Amino acid sequence: MQHRHLNHSEWTLAAVDDAIARGRIDDWKALRDAAASQAGVRTRILRVCAARLGDPTEQRYYFWDYYVRTLLA
Repeated sequence: MQHRHLNHSEWTLAAVDDAIARGRIDDWKALRDAAASQAGVRTRILRVCAARLGDPTEQRYYFWDYYVRTLLA
């Protein structure tokens, strides 16, 4: 995914947030693969999602939080 305000392809906090908020299915697949293979990406996903879980309309963040927690279980 070409992030609108980033000029690299690393999974930083901003890149994770951008992929979750604006990403399409291919972007989510890339994030899924990164989360499955890199502990740092899982940690970043949880940090990004924690900031949004107070809002029940942010279902994408609930999904990703649940997904990463099931990977860690």
